[in-house]
Amino acid sequence: MYYPYVQQMTCQQKRVMTVIGIGSFSITPDTVQIQLEVRTESKQLSQAQQENADLMSQVIESLLELGIAREDIQTVSYNISPQYDYVEGQQIFRGYEVINSINVTIKNIEQAGTIIDTAVRNGVNQVSNIRFTVENEQIPYQEALSLALKNALAKAQTIANTIQLKLDPHPIKIVETMKEEPILFRSFAANEMRATTPIEPGQIDIKATVEVQFQY
Repeated sequence: MYYPYVQQMTCQQKRVMTVIGIGSFSITPDTVQIQLEVRTESKQLSQAQQENADLMSQVIESLLELGIAREDIQTVSYNISPQYDYVEGQQIFRGYEVINSINVTIKNIEQAGTIIDTAVRNGVNQVSNIRFTVENEQIPYQEALSLALKNALAKAQTIANTIQLKLDPHPIKIVETMKEEPILFRSFAANEMRATTPIEPGQIDIKATVEVQFQY
């Protein structure tokens, strides 16, 4: 049986186009986070722990003397693991390794090199995960989000113009995906350090991604 009204309604149904919009906003960082580690090893676990505790206390005191606030120093991990040597296929116990890691937030980037050097002189033997950020990340992120939405609309209009579609520029759905974190820099051992360690922040990219649906 023929139903002209139903056929007309079906033809008038809107179709949906989904595009991904990406926005990036470059900014000079004003904060740096650095992970500092103290590693000690001894055949006696208690000795390795005590030596580690003494060195880390010395490190923290040196940071406080440089003006780092105590709330900007945070313990991120504390690990104890047995260490073995392998001689002629046999496993020989060497001792215990204790690793205590702290994360230090530095709000004066120009001070970063001095802080690293001071920490190393006072017992730190591993520096890792140098991460540049901005204290108020929401402002540049909102700018990146705006650019991502404009990018999504531009993509949709390009697709529509290319295949001659009539696009409704008002999105029917917007999904914000997880924002990308700034890149973490490499780890390096204390013996790689040089006097007055240079720390160059450069620029960081704050990125935003959205999934947007349009009708056409």
